[in-house]
Amino acid sequence: MFKNLKVSLFLACKSIKRGNIGTTILTVMIMSLIFVNLIFLPSIVNGIGETIIQQSIDCVYGNLIIEPKEDNLYINNVNSIQKKLNSLPGVVGTSARYVTGATFTHKSKFVSGAVHSMNPTDEEAVTIFHKGLIAGEYLSKEDTDEILLGVEITGKEGVEGEEADLGGVTVGDKITITFSNGVIREYRLKGIFDISVMSINSYAFITEKEMESVLGLENKASEILVKVSQRGTEEEFKKKFMELGISDDIKTWKEKLVGVMESILGSFSLITFISTIISLIMAVVVIFIIIYINTVNKRKQIGILKAIGINQKVIIHSYVMQALFYCFSGIVIGSILLWFLVSYMVANPISFPMGDVSPLVEQQLIVTSMVSLIIVSLVAGFIPSWKTARENILKAIWG
Repeated sequence: MFKNLKVSLFLACKSIKRGNIGTTILTVMIMSLIFVNLIFLPSIVNGIGETIIQQSIDCVYGNLIIEPKEDNLYINNVNSIQKKLNSLPGVVGTSARYVTGATFTHKSKFVSGAVHSMNPTDEEAVTIFHKGLIAGEYLSKEDTDEILLGVEITGKEGVEGEEADLGGVTVGDKITITFSNGVIREYRLKGIFDISVMSINSYAFITEKEMESVLGLENKASEILVKVSQRGTEEEFKKKFMELGISDDIKTWKEKLVGVMESILGSFSLITFISTIISLIMAVVVIFIIIYINTVNKRKQIGILKAIGINQKVIIHSYVMQALFYCFSGIVIGSILLWFLVSYMVANPISFPMGDVSPLVEQQLIVTSMVSLIIVSLVAGFIPSWKTARENILKAIWG
């Protein structure tokens, strides 16, 4: 058996060396591009998912979010809950927020939305709003007449459009806010942030102290965001929170995002599946055509080899080895191309509505793509060689 494989390898090497160098290079390049396509598009989809998850953790939910029980508007005894949570090893920080509806007015422009409260020090430990400022300054704990707004509320100065914004307010402008409970107050715009994730740029923030004054509440919250040191440990911390006697509704980012992720990534998954199938079909066609042409052009040689006693399986194996040569060469060159492409896109991510996206290449995806390409190459190399090699010797020699 080893001798037969050695003969097959010898025949395959001779065939490749004596073949057209341009055709060989073109075939290898096509296979490398197919390999890149098998990995690149799914990696972009993975990157989109990762961006949504990370941005949601960093801005919307934290790793875990505590909300009031059903039929309750607020969480009670917030200070006590935060002390308990912050005492746990692995908890990076907690941030309690009030959330209430409001209408923002500036001159003749008005926008309906929601106002969030924050304790600036706590918020910095949990979210990244302080890193997203594009103008002005971050809130301080004692601010009572200042506000932070996202760029979707402020709008762009001098730009008229149908978007629901305030027409381009700038830092220092006065904004009148009518809260859902009827309280009307005026605030100076202290800072503008641009986070570029989902609807976060339509958020508005005032301090916890000011919100409690507006709502007439104390030591309560609409939600408590919790950040932990390691993603993937949320379920463990959820159990620990319950053991501490926290009876409010505790959810992980996964539970909050499940519907969103299924909706967004479901469509991309279909596109990825179609792209993968098309790529594999292209690989089959390319290898099949190359091997088929080789076998047709060498029918006489195949007949002579059989006539001198070379086993039919040896001939078939030689062409299968040629197919594997194109496959493995394509994988090697494709891996190099993929590395350069991914490196470039990590440094220059694609801008999507949910944030900047870079390819996320998973090891399992690489292995799956390699195995898939090898299998289709084996099939595409075997069929034409088997069909030609089984012909009658005389028919093959005489053509």
